[in-house]
Amino acid sequence: MSLAIVRSIAGPVLHAVKEGPFSLRESVRVGPQALLGEVVRIRDDEIVVQVYEDTKGLRPGTEVRGDGLPLSIRLGPGLLGRIFDGLLRPLSGTDSVYVQPGMRSGAAVRLHFEPRIATGALLLPGAVIGTASGAEGRAQFCLAPPDVGGVVESVVAPGQFADDAVVCVLRQGDGRRRELAMSHVWPVRVPRPVARRLPTQTPLVTGQRILDCLFPVAQGGKAAIPGGFGTGKTVLLEALAKGCNADVIVYLGCGERGNEMAGVLDEFPTLTDSRTGRPLMERTVIIANTSNMPVAAREASIYCAITVAEYFRDQGLHVALMADSTSRWAEALREVSGRFGELPGEGGYPAYLSSRLADFYERAARAETLAGGTGSVTVMGAISPPSGDFSEPVTSHTKRYVKAFWALDVKRAQARFYPAIHPLQSYAEDAGEFAPWWAAQGNGQWLALRRRFLTLLDEQAQLERMARIIGKDALPAPQQVTLLCAELVNEGFLRQSAFSEIDRVCSPARQAAMMRLLGRFIDLAEAALAAGAEPERIGALACLRALQRMGEEIADDELPRLAELEARIEREFAQLAPATEASDAAHG
Repeated sequence: MSLAIVRSIAGPVLHAVKEGPFSLRESVRVGPQALLGEVVRIRDDEIVVQVYEDTKGLRPGTEVRGDGLPLSIRLGPGLLGRIFDGLLRPLSGTDSVYVQPGMRSGAAVRLHFEPRIATGALLLPGAVIGTASGAEGRAQFCLAPPDVGGVVESVVAPGQFADDAVVCVLRQGDGRRRELAMSHVWPVRVPRPVARRLPTQTPLVTGQRILDCLFPVAQGGKAAIPGGFGTGKTVLLEALAKGCNADVIVYLGCGERGNEMAGVLDEFPTLTDSRTGRPLMERTVIIANTSNMPVAAREASIYCAITVAEYFRDQGLHVALMADSTSRWAEALREVSGRFGELPGEGGYPAYLSSRLADFYERAARAETLAGGTGSVTVMGAISPPSGDFSEPVTSHTKRYVKAFWALDVKRAQARFYPAIHPLQSYAEDAGEFAPWWAAQGNGQWLALRRRFLTLLDEQAQLERMARIIGKDALPAPQQVTLLCAELVNEGFLRQSAFSEIDRVCSPARQAAMMRLLGRFIDLAEAALAAGAEPERIGALACLRALQRMGEEIADDELPRLAELEARIEREFAQLAPATEASDAAHG
């Protein structure tokens, strides 16, 4: 074990004189409490260590001992349903309400193990060695480490074991024996290998209409959620965690306010999964790193979260990672970089901010796993730009690495519009690739309707500027109808109620039916206008109120009611036609 002696300390950064060999990114233990740290720089006889815990009380002369391994976490079937800090140390199910200094991990979890291999078989790296299940929750695959393989010498019989107990012994190609448990250790900064990356084919269904229908993110894709203070980033991420169709949710609170995270930790264990009727926590991992926790641990938390997500992906599962927020993580980079004495770059952030963001977001992917299945990691990162300025470094660099950009707007949030996503500042680069998927859901017109809605909203923004000058009633009739239809799209489709049991999550089938219904109304309104109907009469139709309220009043299992609403719209426009003809005759 390598040894070094502390020379100086500045917050989470310490300089130590080494008395043995250390390697870059090596995990170390500092002082009598064995505080966790990581070697970030080696210069001559000195090492610079980033400490992930409170350094209060440390002084020159304290010993630093190397572990000989990079910063790593233990991954296994005991992760699901639990709450951890930024270094994957348990915050739930422990004897103390606080993480103790120098704590590595909590007590082992006992699970029922069912082997899937036999003595004498060849076990490939990353392959399945068995399944594990607890008293509650889903059965999970137990995987061999991605860098370990060999011939099985022995394997235990089915039974109850601690997740760190030996269940299999391998004879590796070099003749060495390797013991495997249900869980294994993996370095957080090293992406877990896959057999091959696959192209994205399907969207991640979020249950939010503005996202699924206008700005979809691929399963295995990357999305950014920038927004100023109070625009609803955390509320939206929580809604996505509760309603998206991922198999596993990894929710990371990175540098967020303690009261917000306390609300998350209090609410999530009480939620029921609408798909299974089981507790939502059974498929959720929460990593909580609040703003008052050591700043260096905030920098590491984002890598711990993506490593946990990759572990579940390697089981052939589809994982959604919600990171709230990457701006707080970037601020931790900036603070620690300043203590290193590095020259600041744009906005005071270190010059390597862009590459660190790329390292994080590029670990999102849909892939064929080493175990032979197909899994994905979808990353959704919130950004908190100062004063809502999207040109600041974190937002501008992030835009280079994501395909979906969901811009939250202060004015929409202040108007209590939820989700407060601005449809003209947001985009989804690969939306066109999902047209076949929507066609399979019964909405072959999806791409055309999406384009039509966005065009309508763009025209609305231009006409509203004109209307503020001359008044809405002074606009030509076609433009008044355009404003009417755009407002209907906003109120009847894009707005959702987070408090409504019916509307908080919307299924793809209901979204498709609502899109078609609104498209039909727009067609009929334009036809009526061409036939001579006045905009005021179109705006006075009784069906408009029903269209605006259909999201809250018609549930996923009541889709025939949308067909009835369409028939009602047809009748009201048909009744409008004779009145239009009579009006034309009177004026003639």
